[in-house]
Amino acid sequence: MARSNSSNTLVVPQASAALDQLKYEAAQELGIQIPQDGYYGNFSTRDAGSLGGYITRKLVQIAEQQLSGSSQFR
Repeated sequence: MARSNSSNTLVVPQASAALDQLKYEAAQELGIQIPQDGYYGNFSTRDAGSLGGYITRKLVQIAEQQLSGSSQFR
């Protein structure tokens, strides 16, 4: 997988693989094809926004479940 040129840094670098997995699962659920070469230049803004919004909703849901003491993830 290609390395991102993003200036964002992970607070927990060990979470990188889990975040990548979440990205691919979310894209699959939305029917979005993620470029395997890591080049997002041909990736539509609509797809990127949909994917980012979906991932954010999932991360908030996971955090809420952890804060409430529930261990179930959907």
